[in-house]
Amino acid sequence: MQIIGRATRDAKGKTHSRFTNLIAEPDASEGAVTEAINDTLKAIAASLLMEQVLVPRFNFAPKLTSTTPTEGFEYGEGGYDPEKSNVGFNEDSGQFQIEIKGLVEPKSKEAERICQEDINEVITAFVQDKQVKERGLFDEELVPEEITVVRMGKIIKDRYPDLEENDVEAIRQRAVAALNITQGAKAAVLGNDGDDNEPSANTALIDGVRKFALSVRDLDIDLIDAINPFGEAYSILAKSMDEDSLKQVASVIAAKRNPVTPDEAVTWAKRASKFKKDMGRSPSLTATDPYERLMAEGATAFMRFRKEGKYE
Repeated sequence: MQIIGRATRDAKGKTHSRFTNLIAEPDASEGAVTEAINDTLKAIAASLLMEQVLVPRFNFAPKLTSTTPTEGFEYGEGGYDPEKSNVGFNEDSGQFQIEIKGLVEPKSKEAERICQEDINEVITAFVQDKQVKERGLFDEELVPEEITVVRMGKIIKDRYPDLEENDVEAIRQRAVAALNITQGAKAAVLGNDGDDNEPSANTALIDGVRKFALSVRDLDIDLIDAINPFGEAYSILAKSMDEDSLKQVASVIAAKRNPVTPDEAVTWAKRASKFKKDMGRSPSLTATDPYERLMAEGATAFMRFRKEGKYE
């Protein structure tokens, strides 16, 4: 945080700030890959946190048929569209208002406070979690929901053990949305090369958020959960590391992959139950969709753990 503060501190004549992490690239022929991985993960976590600190505040709201525009927010070209999820920006307060389908509302006062004040703290715990970073960056078989749904949910439960399940989910959704929309906005801005309408430095992030929102038909929490928050970081990392090093790092991470725990199985079983309610069938172990397979595997593990008395 001290580095972020120093890099972004106002100064006369200062028009921009650059934050650069220099890390040693692991030599695929050496056995010191693990230490190099740790340095890489720390640097990437710091970069993600800096981006999150600098982003304007996000106010998330569920998209309902009764939703109307909020006074003071500008909704871009065409204005507010009642038929889709909208992204508004209030220039005076520097806040975004983002509508998301399927967003759960917090019920308790404490959950409301966390959603308003502590989301960056939750994101910090998430991006600094070693398992999250390792799998998000280097696990080629990762299904994003393994970290955005299961791992993020566990981090929140551990951090706020007295919260009800609904409140945990409300916080989880907002933390994942804030992180993934920021990363989506960054990708949208970086993808503007050669675009005559490239945004100015002052409005790049605002335009990036809107561009990301417009790139999907409707912002839906399931769609947001299905984005790997580390995907953009990996694409940058892959350009700076040679293929042999990347493969060796990936093999180290793959060797550390753990089986489903009883707590994780509970989460997957609940997701499988919702899937059955929505789709009229249970998730299949032979499905082509990896997320559906994970739900089926998790639900199967839950039944096994329950039979073994793990939940008594």
